[in-house]
Amino acid sequence: MATRLVQINMKAHDEVALGGFWAKVLGWGIASEAPGVTNLEPVGFDYPDPSAVCVDLVVSTEPKTAKNRVHVDLATTSADHHAQVVARLTALGATPADVGQGDVPWTVLTDPEGNEFCVREPDPLSADTGPIGAVVADCADPRAMAEFWGRATDWTVHEVTDEQAVLRSAQGVGPYLRFVRTPDVKTGWNRVHLDVRPYPGDDLDAEAARLRSLGATDADLGQTTVAWRVLVDPEGNEFCVLTPG
Repeated sequence: MATRLVQINMKAHDEVALGGFWAKVLGWGIASEAPGVTNLEPVGFDYPDPSAVCVDLVVSTEPKTAKNRVHVDLATTSADHHAQVVARLTALGATPADVGQGDVPWTVLTDPEGNEFCVREPDPLSADTGPIGAVVADCADPRAMAEFWGRATDWTVHEVTDEQAVLRSAQGVGPYLRFVRTPDVKTGWNRVHLDVRPYPGDDLDAEAARLRSLGATDADLGQTTVAWRVLVDPEGNEFCVLTPG
């Protein structure tokens, strides 16, 4: 049994408007599976596929009170492309952000609801990832995150240091998943979190039990009866285990 990262879940006060922003940012299609839920994926995409990590925006009245611990890095191909992307996104409603990054070669922006994201400098590793070069999560111990997430999913661990851990789909396509060491302490639940999905034919409860055996624990976010399971990883980051498919 195994899971794979299939999407990120982002809470939004206005999921339709924010979904429209991100659809333009990524050049993806936009749809709604239910009231209060907006889905983004590449046009013509056959979900789920490792070539992309999709985005679900879910309505929430809870205020954003701290820097998100999960964000996306957008890929660029050249210095000119980087400048063009920043200018285009600013025109769409993104704003520059200071999260203490200092003098870095990438650009930190926030979307219209204040969610941080980065426009990265050109990097050969992200040449074939699609618009999202990486999904990035803050953590205290990248080595521990590599151990858990490398076993929780069938994604391949590419790099592990004291500063970061880097994983990518077993097929070697799509964005990377990066756990970056930060001194910031997690406060409250994550407004942006990871969603993983077991493969067709697997059993949801058996997979959730396997993840608990690796160090995950159950989470109570006030959810009612739902088809998926809500867990937290060993550092307390919430994630959802979706129904197999």
